Parts: sequence; structure tokens; C-alpha cells
Amino acid sequence: MNDTPKLMIAERDAHFDDGKELFQEYAASLPIDLAFQGFDEELETVRDQYGPPSGALVLAYAGERAVGCAGVRSKGEGIAELKRMYVRPEFRGHQLGRLLLERSVSVAKELGYRKLRLDTLASMTGARRLYESFGFEVIPAYYANPHADAIYMEKLL
Repeated sequence: MNDTPKLMIAERDAHFDDGKELFQEYAASLPIDLAFQGFDEELETVRDQYGPPSGALVLAYAGERAVGCAGVRSKGEGIAELKRMYVRPEFRGHQLGRLLLERSVSVAKELGYRKLRLDTLASMTGARRLYESFGFEVIPAYYANPHADAIYMEKLL
């Protein structure tokens, strides 16, 4: 990795477009189809869901290239949800996921949320270990998911 990636919060349309591109790469990398989550609609409303005042899209850039992302959005009643945390394969193994998660937790706190939730797959053992290292704990499902290996986690902020 030549350039040390820099983290930022999306503000301009170009940033949200970069986030959409990374979201699509993330979805393509999964062994499941995200249609049950309304993924196409989510792509059309990225700025609404992950922008101010109730959300944030954390992006990592190496130079001008977006190489990682994590979204924080409202789930109502003081609860935020972490979605679409992704790092491009060639930038993995350099703690970028940890930095994205750390910034996302900070942003959720700054936005006034009391809890941060997420869902992951049992097969994503590295991601699950990372979440656990940040204090996330397994909780009952908070939405319907047709995939039996879905795991739901929450961190008190």
C-alpha cells in the first residue's frame, strides 16, 4: 500500500457516488443477494440514509481513490446501524477496517446515538472478531433475514 489511506465523512455528491460504488463492490463480494434488504433502493437514497443530520458515510481514500467505507444510519429511538463496511481487497491487512469501525463508532456517538447495531454473517469470522474487539455483543435478530447464518450485534455507546 503506497498511499496511507485518509478517512473522511462524505459531504459532496462525488463522495456519495464513491460510496455507492463501494457498496456495489461489497454486495458483489457477498455469498448472498441483498435484495431482501432493499439494496437497490438503498443505492438510490445513499445520501438520505447516510448523510446528515442522522447518518454518516465514512470513506477511506488512498490519494483520489476511494478504497473503503462504512455507513452509519438511524434505526430510530437512539439506535444507529452500521452498514456496508468494506475495504477493497488490495487494501486489506493494513488495519483499515479497524480505522473505519473506530471512526464509525465515534460518529454514532457524536450524532447522539445510545446504541450501534449491525448484522454480519457467521462466515465473516474476521469481521466478527473485529466487532467483538470493539465491544459488540450478539443480540437477537432486529429484522427478518432469510439467511440462517446471519448474526446480529450491538454496542452500547
